[in-house]
Amino acid sequence: MTSAMPPPGSTRANAALEIMKMPEGGIVITDRRWRRCVRDVERKITRAMRAAGCAADVVLTDDRTIRRLNYHHRGRNKPTNVLTYEHPAEILLGFGVVQREAAAAGRSVAAHLAHLLIHGALHLQGFDHHHAGDARRMEGQEARLLSRLRIANPWKNR
Repeated sequence: MTSAMPPPGSTRANAALEIMKMPEGGIVITDRRWRRCVRDVERKITRAMRAAGCAADVVLTDDRTIRRLNYHHRGRNKPTNVLTYEHPAEILLGFGVVQREAAAAGRSVAAHLAHLLIHGALHLQGFDHHHAGDARRMEGQEARLLSRLRIANPWKNR
């Protein structure tokens, strides 16, 4: 779960993914597995983003694209579950990592998707988790927002 901020003037589209200009809060799904695995995925995205009070664009893509972006902007040549960019506000998620994490945690992909969207939205609102106290505050806020969606606290029983 990472926040990446590209240098001014750079475009993530050139790095790995061409994303058409979208209205604020747009949704792009480039990997069809998202639709097969998460029923009513657009509605679930909208609900999670609304709960978090966030109007960022959301891109659901594949691990290859996320790996390229992660390498280009963070120097890490591996996929990650979520990348968050501030300008323009975007949250990108890679299907493979999200699916594997959900399975390992015994959660549905839909529940994990909602959690990661809220996580990314909180990064855009200035939350971070680099220090223990900050992480606890962020996790608490994630749990509160997820409860509004009737999704179990992912941090309970760790």
